[in-house]
Amino acid sequence: MLTSLIAGALLLLSTISPTSAAKPSPGCGKAPKLITSAAASAPGLTIQSNNKNRQFFVKLPANYDNTHPYRLILGLHPVGGSGQQVATGSGISAYYGLPALINDTIGAIYVAPTGLSGSLGVGWWNNGGEDVTFIKSLIQTIEDDVCIDQNLRFSTGFSHGAAMSFILACALGKDLRAVAVLSGSPQISGTCPGGTEPVAWYQQHGTRDQVLPIAGGRQMRDRFLKNNGCAAKEAKEPARGAAHIKTVYECAPEYPTTFVAFDGDHTPSPKDPGAARTFSDTYTWEFFSQFK
Repeated sequence: MLTSLIAGALLLLSTISPTSAAKPSPGCGKAPKLITSAAASAPGLTIQSNNKNRQFFVKLPANYDNTHPYRLILGLHPVGGSGQQVATGSGISAYYGLPALINDTIGAIYVAPTGLSGSLGVGWWNNGGEDVTFIKSLIQTIEDDVCIDQNLRFSTGFSHGAAMSFILACALGKDLRAVAVLSGSPQISGTCPGGTEPVAWYQQHGTRDQVLPIAGGRQMRDRFLKNNGCAAKEAKEPARGAAHIKTVYECAPEYPTTFVAFDGDHTPSPKDPGAARTFSDTYTWEFFSQFK
């Protein structure tokens, strides 16, 4: 009887949504000096990082309250893109479709930074770690100016933006609450700095990805399965023409981990056969929303 009660208690604990007391940023209670509604559109804002001007866009809630700590959600663009692309939804859904879904009491402040030029276009090349340095400075700049819950920082992105979200999970560790990695690779933004701390992890990847093959996606997943204390479990992948397969792992309760394999090529918005819309934004928000 006692054994059954203990087992039941452990099961209950493992299903409780990870919560924590809000940790207000220095910008809480202050009128913003830098970030206003104008920061959501061109030309955006700039800060200096490694002696370079770095561009970024910020979308505030319509009724921004400087006493309310919001989630901070980074939306990172693919190679050849820009922060403006993510902010305006040019070729991809604005902020990967999340603003339309987030209507809870916490809300979010969205940030879309721009990478630097490289051999294949503007991306997250992270030479010498300069993009990590930039993102750290950017987070500090934003949190000094507007009200953020420092326990609720998130990053998502597609392709090169997914690779950089992986790098941020490696470099920032527990300073990020969760990431959503949409068809990335563990190599294209450099090596994984640090990379031993747990970070709540959502990932999706196409089994027929011709740009960044799913083998790289599996490598990223496996690193955070280890970091997050996850039990071994086979992640099945769909056959040609079949619906996506979502694998939810049993991990340390504070660091849930999910992997979605879909039958498709390189896209931020995969759809199942016959489906009218993507599952990507819904799954990302479902994952992020459990943290409060």
